[in-house]
Amino acid sequence: MFNKKTIKDVDVAGKRVLVRVDFNVPLQDGSVSDDTRIRAALPTLRYLVDHHAKVIVISHLGRPKGEPDPQYSLRPARRSLERLMGRNVVFVDDTIGKAAHEAVERMVDGEIVMLENVRFYPGEKSNDLDFARELSSLADIYVNDAFGAAHRAHASTAGVAEFLPSYAGLLLAREVQTLSSMLLEPEKPFVAILGGSKVSDKFGVIDRLIDVVDVLLIGGGMAFTFLAAKGLDIGKSIVEEDWIGPAKEMMAKAKKSQCTLQLPVDFIAADAFAEDANTKVVGREEIPSDMMGLDIGPATCELFKSEIATAKTIFWNGPMGVFEMKAYEAGTKEVAEAVGRNNRAVSVIGGGDSVAALKKFKLEDRVTFVSTGGGASMKLLEGVALPGVEALLDAE
Repeated sequence: MFNKKTIKDVDVAGKRVLVRVDFNVPLQDGSVSDDTRIRAALPTLRYLVDHHAKVIVISHLGRPKGEPDPQYSLRPARRSLERLMGRNVVFVDDTIGKAAHEAVERMVDGEIVMLENVRFYPGEKSNDLDFARELSSLADIYVNDAFGAAHRAHASTAGVAEFLPSYAGLLLAREVQTLSSMLLEPEKPFVAILGGSKVSDKFGVIDRLIDVVDVLLIGGGMAFTFLAAKGLDIGKSIVEEDWIGPAKEMMAKAKKSQCTLQLPVDFIAADAFAEDANTKVVGREEIPSDMMGLDIGPATCELFKSEIATAKTIFWNGPMGVFEMKAYEAGTKEVAEAVGRNNRAVSVIGGGDSVAALKKFKLEDRVTFVSTGGGASMKLLEGVALPGVEALLDAE
């Protein structure tokens, strides 16, 4: 449950409010190619504007090396925000210093100023307190609405909270509330679907989910580490050798609990990691030594779809195969469609490639909740404290 104060717990009128958003958006030809994260921040920004705050927006974008880099400028995000808000957004070519302070001093109630990429300073990622203090000197109140970056203890997500009264934005509060309540109060049956290439990325989540879900469906490249743990020959398929032992432990844990851990029963196998490779459907015990599995097979699709159809709570994170290539998209597409078809269930999508899959197959509107934070949502589900959340004021 969410136990932190939000922007609705404070009078923001006339106050300078520093808002950390997650505008780490994809760019193409100098423009934002997917504005999902910007749209996600609109409820918080509109609330603050409507309540006469002076709104100072900060974010990171990409991975600049602690110094200004034009390809990672937030200017394209500023243009998208102006269009979506239907109002002018003042842009400052710096994050701290004289130009930033002068722009803030000129602000009137209800105005928005966006500062340049916080990662243009090395002090951001190192959570340097001097940099955090400089950021905080611009404002009276700090608001974190960047759930996608809440698992990072950076200056703009955690450090600033040491110097200003700190509150959650509406997006961050909803993310934490939704994901937490899914684990604490799920309607049964609860079916979780995990995919992607690496067991190591999701081991903590698997361990936690086994304790709360009824059925855990595992697809994607990570399935082969589990099959290797069962002693099966997986051909040239991806495997994490160091995680075979832990995978065996997780299967044993599931067997002792009330959780059914279901692995694929067949695959689309290919002789190369390529769109035009030779492919065939093979059972999981029949993968040729010179081929690799790149998608779950048709029998697995039917098996997974039947489990999804009976669920009352669904959590999905990670594709079932290399869905970016049309030859290997069927498994992910059929799982996504099955989740979308079950309108009796609360369906939560845990960010990352699962969101990209929903968009590719035009199914975003068919699910209950889409998380904006892949890494953050996984950490929260593991039970790991998120620095960006822990730094906020506790609700009384």
